[in-house]
Amino acid sequence: MSDFVKKENVFCGQSLATREEVLAFVAKKAVAAGLSTDEAGVDKAFLEREEMGETGMQEGFAIPHAKSDVIDDAGIIVVKLTKPVEWPSFDGNPVDIAIALIVPAGDAGTTHIKLLSQTAVMLMDEGFRASMRELQDPADIADLINIRLD
Repeated sequence: MSDFVKKENVFCGQSLATREEVLAFVAKKAVAAGLSTDEAGVDKAFLEREEMGETGMQEGFAIPHAKSDVIDDAGIIVVKLTKPVEWPSFDGNPVDIAIALIVPAGDAGTTHIKLLSQTAVMLMDEGFRASMRELQDPADIADLINIRLD
């Protein structure tokens, strides 16, 4: 998956005020990226998953994920915010970096689990988290994630 995350799907310096705005932004970008043709359906899939429990991890990172029949292709969209937003998280802290996973329903047991587990492992690495915070170039951020995906 050396080019799975596209630089065109990495958005730095975004001014969004709520978790819901972040998820709506990701849904819109998923359609723009050709991962789906149903923006409202992707947004709904994110919101339904959020109702099931925290996707906020620790230290300002979240891994929101949507799996749905309205999603045609799997992808990752990264959003770096200018200011943290309230987001239920394991450590209770707000989120300023979301690594969103978009997966077709038919890939729920394979691609989805693989992406989720690999992303969670990345976020356990202090060096990865520090690099994600420092980097501002979308291509560099895409590369940072891609080299860690199998």
